[in-house]
Amino acid sequence: MSSLRYSFAKGSIPNRGVKQATLVQAKSVNKKTSPKFTMGKTLKIYNYDELTPIETKAVMARPRIDFSKIFNIVRPIVDKVREEGDAAVKEYTAQFDKVTLSDVCVPIESIPDVTLPEEVTCAFDVAYNNIKAFHEAQQTHEAPVETMPGVVCRRVTRPINSVGVYVPGGSAVLPSSALMLAVPAKIAGCRTIVLATPPRADGSITPEVVYCAKKAGVTHILKAGGAQAVASLAWGTATCPKVDKIFGPGNQFVTAAKMLLANSEAMISIDMPAGPSEVLVIADKDAPASHVAIDLLSQAEHGPDSQVVLVALPGVDLDKIESEIDRLVSELPRGPTAARALKHSYAIKVSQRADAIAFSNAYAPEHLIVNVADAEQWVPELDNAGSVFVGRWTPESVGDYASGTNHVLPTYGYSKMYSGVNLEAFQKKMTVQSLSWEGLQRLGPHVVKMAEVEGLDAHRRAVSIRLGLQGDK
Repeated sequence: MSSLRYSFAKGSIPNRGVKQATLVQAKSVNKKTSPKFTMGKTLKIYNYDELTPIETKAVMARPRIDFSKIFNIVRPIVDKVREEGDAAVKEYTAQFDKVTLSDVCVPIESIPDVTLPEEVTCAFDVAYNNIKAFHEAQQTHEAPVETMPGVVCRRVTRPINSVGVYVPGGSAVLPSSALMLAVPAKIAGCRTIVLATPPRADGSITPEVVYCAKKAGVTHILKAGGAQAVASLAWGTATCPKVDKIFGPGNQFVTAAKMLLANSEAMISIDMPAGPSEVLVIADKDAPASHVAIDLLSQAEHGPDSQVVLVALPGVDLDKIESEIDRLVSELPRGPTAARALKHSYAIKVSQRADAIAFSNAYAPEHLIVNVADAEQWVPELDNAGSVFVGRWTPESVGDYASGTNHVLPTYGYSKMYSGVNLEAFQKKMTVQSLSWEGLQRLGPHVVKMAEVEGLDAHRRAVSIRLGLQGDK
């Protein structure tokens, strides 16, 4: 896989005498074992049947981000924001974004309403309604369980009190992320929702982000991006409320800051580990080449560090798909970015459905598109993916924007053990138990015996005193 250097977006940290973060091949890959491939017009092409298990693992290995130097850049920023608060945020915003801020974090009601073209507000409103409907449906009401007569256990749900949602504002404006994060936070009942996003040159916030933030129920807007924004959310400042959990995608500096602060005295949690965006497309011979090509490119255009993978079933015309990719890259405004991502992307030919499913489950993509004739029949066998897009008429774009599912998803293979952002991510569960006198009489002697086995006498006495057992008062 090719090494790629990150480009820096607004709200990130420019190179200050330290080389930009480099994508390198995962250490687990034995470089002496280079899987055989043929070079197509735009993609490396592997044959699954010809790969050994070790070679298959090598093919699946993502480009790896070397965070060692990034942490060295981010740590002083995080520490300075802790010590100096808003003043440090203003300083870093002036240094990195060339923006002079008069205020750092403001209540949402202090920002005037914005006017957008009707078709734009209509699109945002449809997305809002669908996201709201899907996440409201995730609310659960658990019944109490009487585990034995007189012993009742239950779980109760409570919102996380204060959350921060990060909305990138670099080379592409992403108001959709404001909806994806703030809508479920509001449904969950979070009292404070702080949206952090880089300011424009005049210190204002992109109108589309303001519209979505107001509609979704954001309470404060933090006019900052990068590590300084994450640190503000984690530590709190004179104007920015401290949050308990931080959500949202960002560049490598945002990711590094989240990782550092989640393991610090700030006492915050984060949504999930993050890596470059990715998509895996499974296509059969009837999948239109133009559909497959544009689905791959719609992910590749996110950034040069994105990875796209095509799993081709028998009969797929790879030449035709690659020709479509070439044509579309030349037409897309972000074609050069997509072309860089394609350099470390690939296609893999499989001879049967079982192999396609096995490869996909092992790769565990962020986005999985199943563009095959009987796509719905595949879903029960798909175990690992952030979000699945089923059938000919379901491009990834619908989930990215407005179908209702969340677009903040685990990448880098983390879908094997993490879910995408959902309603429960903004909530916590408490267990509650209550015993009657009868219940304690039934359960207590067993608890006394277990406490004796573990040598915890105060535990034993907490029960035996209540039961009036001999010798305990």
